[in-house]
Amino acid sequence: MQRTSRLKRELHLLTTEPPPGIMFWQNKNRMDELGAQILGGANTPYDKGVFNLEVVVPERYPFEPPKIRFLTPIYHPNIDSAGRICLDVLRLPPKGAWRPSLNISTLLTSIQLLMSEPNPDDPLMADISSEYKYNKEVFIKNAKQWTEKHASQQKRASKTPDEEVTQSEASTPKEFAISQKRKANDISRKGKKPCLDS
Repeated sequence: MQRTSRLKRELHLLTTEPPPGIMFWQNKNRMDELGAQILGGANTPYDKGVFNLEVVVPERYPFEPPKIRFLTPIYHPNIDSAGRICLDVLRLPPKGAWRPSLNISTLLTSIQLLMSEPNPDDPLMADISSEYKYNKEVFIKNAKQWTEKHASQQKRASKTPDEEVTQSEASTPKEFAISQKRKANDISRKGKKPCLDS
């Protein structure tokens, strides 16, 4: 009951006053399955990119954080090939910083900030983290290439509605992970370090 009333308030707020660069919607008239879109920030390798996210709200929300993952591939040290995000506010204490006073809008804004300011000291992708720390020019080049290839607004605008449906249907976690592995091989990436307790 508390989850439903809280989600109604949050959805209303996110619909009427969304944070800058963030869009939010309900999937299939279910309050526990939500979608979000984050625009890549200016002066970042993700500039002009549109990144789709899945938000799954658990039964114990707000006492447990929502599960959020990227559906759009992104080249980032804190986001793995399955779209999982290493961010403290997405985890419960003692290893995380989630509190019931936080909300979905706050989480999406934190993810948007993480896109602009990666944390290479707590990576999910060790090789990308290393690249970010020691060869930033190559990191920026690779991140821009991934953004152009996977999150470009021009590509999205040129797709027909049938192609959009096909793309979203193909975005199951297993298919996404397989396609990510192939894409990762194209850029010669290897090595992952799991984020603790994500």
